[in-house]
Parts: sequence; structure tokens; C-alpha cells
Amino acid sequence: MQINLHSKSLKNNPIWYKLKQNKMTWVGLVILGLIVLLSLAAPLISPFDPNKIDLVNKFQPPSSEHWFGTDEVGRDIFTRILFGARLSLGVGILIIIIAAVIGIVIGTISGYIGGIVDTVIMRFVDMILAFPNLILAMALAAVLGPNLQNAMIAIAIVKIPVYIRLARGEAMVLKEKLFVKSAESFGLNKAVIIVKHIIPNAISPVIIQATLDVGDTILLIATLGFLGLGAQPPTPEWGAMISVGWTYLLTYWWYPVFPGLFLFLASGALNLIGDGIRDVLDPKSAR
Repeated sequence: MQINLHSKSLKNNPIWYKLKQNKMTWVGLVILGLIVLLSLAAPLISPFDPNKIDLVNKFQPPSSEHWFGTDEVGRDIFTRILFGARLSLGVGILIIIIAAVIGIVIGTISGYIGGIVDTVIMRFVDMILAFPNLILAMALAAVLGPNLQNAMIAIAIVKIPVYIRLARGEAMVLKEKLFVKSAESFGLNKAVIIVKHIIPNAISPVIIQATLDVGDTILLIATLGFLGLGAQPPTPEWGAMISVGWTYLLTYWWYPVFPGLFLFLASGALNLIGDGIRDVLDPKSAR
């Protein structure tokens, strides 16, 4: 009986219904799920070490032994792509979580308190947003030093202002609501009001933006890797692989094509999922 009730509740759930109707979201989930499963099962699927050099077998074309061929030092490209998926997807999601958490905290404080605090924070945000994301990320990564950790910091700094502005806008609306005014009339501390009343009600647009930003963040990581400002060899990262492989495009096409294909599929799948979540959580955008 409980199972029947549970199934009925799922059918009557508007969120579940919207997700079920959005076929492209399911396409994105399937593609992303396959990439994640392949990356987690990489040691079981491939017998090769992603960083082991084998000069005898360098630039081997795709075959039954090396499905995606080998690179300039004989490393199996399929294996490196699978291990690179762990890095690219994991780092992309981690950066967005960090940026969203910091952004929503600063944004809600700015929007709720207002005054000089809001002015100082928003002028700093405007200054960062005045630069294109890629240009600013490149500049910060170059200043901090070319490695993956510094690239993560640079991208997080670029992404944080977006979440600050979103959270600030929600906080400015919420602080005029009756339930916040009631909390203030009872003498609750501002920090308590922000944590218990403002942040939980301001988080929905932040989640929507975060799901849409993961794909863009993975592309930024790959771009910095391509430019030599992100992950450094021999780290199996998609952007770094494409950076080396594109010079061999005309002679050994498989080297840059397969990492680029996986980058395209992962970022496309994440964008499809983000669009679906936006339609579910933001009815205005769906209309």
C-alpha cells in the first residue's frame, strides 16, 4: 500500500511531471551518467596506466587494443580521457559549489544590511564583472601561476560576483516580506535572520544559475589548460590534451578529436540538465 501511495505521489508531483516531460533533460542526464560511470570504472575498463610512457607504441591509430589511439609518448588516449573526466567534472562542480556558497553568503548580507556595506560590495562586484570571464580568468591564473589549483581559484573569483548579485536581489525583496519583518519585531539577531530566513528563500535562483554554470566552468578549465595556464602535463585533463593534440590534427587526427568530443558531450549534457532544472524551479522562464 505504501508503494502505491508513493508512486501516486510521484505522478502527482509537479516537479517530477515537468522533468518527465522534458526529454532533452533526460538526454543530458543519460549522456552525463554514461561519462561519469565510464570515469568511475576506468581502472576496470582499461588496463593501461594514463601516465605510463610507451615510446614504442606512440601515435598508434584507433584499434581494438587502443580504442582511441595513443599520443606522442605512447599513452592510451581512451584511458587518459576517462581519468580526465574525473578531473574535469569534479573540479568544475567543486568550483561552482565554492562560488555559489561564497556568493550567496556575501550577496544576502549585502542585500539585507544595505547602506555602506552594500555599496562597497557591489562596487567591487561591478569592477570584476566589467571584465570578460575568460580574460579575467587568464589574467588571474597567469599572475597566480600556471597550475590546476590556481586555475580553480581564478575561475572561482570570476564566478562569485554572479551569485552575489543574484542573492543580493533576492535578499532585497525578501527583507520587505512580512515573515522577515515579524522576525525583526521579535528582536532576532540579523545574522540569525539571514541564516534562517533570507538564505533558504534566496537559494532557488542560485541553484538554477549553478546548474547552468557547471558546463561553462568545465569549458573554462579546459580553455586555461589549452593555454597552458591550467593543469600541467602529464595530468590527464581534457583541455591540456587538446592543447598538445591540436598540433597533430592533420597527421594524427584522433589525438585532439576524442578529448574534444568528450568535452563537447559533457558540457552539452550539463547545459541540457541546467535548462531542465531552470524550467522546473523557475516557472517564468518555462513560460
